[in-house]
Amino acid sequence: MSTDRAPVHVSVLPAETLTLLDPQAGQTWIDCTVGGGGHTRLLAERVGPTGRVIGLDQDPTMLELARSRLAGLPVELVHANFDQLGEVLTARGLERVDGVLADLGFSSDQLGEKARGLSFREDGPLDMRLDPTAGATAADMVNTMSEAGLADTFWEFGEERHSRRVAKRIVERRAHQPFTTTADFANVVRSCVPRSGSIDPATRVFQALRIAVNDELGALDRLLAMLPRVVKVGGAAGIISFHSLEDRRVKQVFREPTVWQQVTKKPVEAGDEETARNPRARSAKLRVARRVGDR
Repeated sequence: MSTDRAPVHVSVLPAETLTLLDPQAGQTWIDCTVGGGGHTRLLAERVGPTGRVIGLDQDPTMLELARSRLAGLPVELVHANFDQLGEVLTARGLERVDGVLADLGFSSDQLGEKARGLSFREDGPLDMRLDPTAGATAADMVNTMSEAGLADTFWEFGEERHSRRVAKRIVERRAHQPFTTTADFANVVRSCVPRSGSIDPATRVFQALRIAVNDELGALDRLLAMLPRVVKVGGAAGIISFHSLEDRRVKQVFREPTVWQQVTKKPVEAGDEETARNPRARSAKLRVARRVGDR
């Protein structure tokens, strides 16, 4: 991905996020998922020159892409996954911050780069890593994991009803030709998953594989467990999720009354005007909670 251009990604729920989190001048905030830098910029403009925003992203290319959007603002960019938040703060001599935001979606810039293999709409390497510098690729996973392991992955992370059939077909096919591209893999999945309405039959399996490759739910669980230790009493945490597996986790954690006061009883969703302008916002759900107590 070239970094000599501005990011094309449009952040979801920008006004709602700022209103509910309510960052103030002079505060210290963490943006756990910089992406194109949209939310990071909004936070930095609110905390102003006396404040501080530390922006994390596991994708170094996205950090470079966001730099131009964040120039001149009190932002420090760090190459780290959000489950490393505790280590990032310790390295900077910080114990707690005024607020944390995590947008769990991935960027349009990442989706549009064929070499990432995140989309089955255009052919590319079967990679799917959000951090292209580390870890096993999706091709590694589908070419080596057991049939039972694949079936469990597609069911647990994609809620794919035909998970066993898909896993069986993958193992049969890879025995004589390993998977290397997104188009090839998607076509094999489509051959054994019936089409339902307008949704591509490969959608759930691709979601499951991407979640597994990046350990997305494990990282989210670790972040949620860490938040009470890093957010000051009175501070806020906001999580924007894009599917039910994520939202259920956030909902459950924010319901703990000795730790959090829910600012949003129900998730905030984008209105018609925003979804018309930015279709990716249609599945976004924002939950915000404020830290209470001293535990």
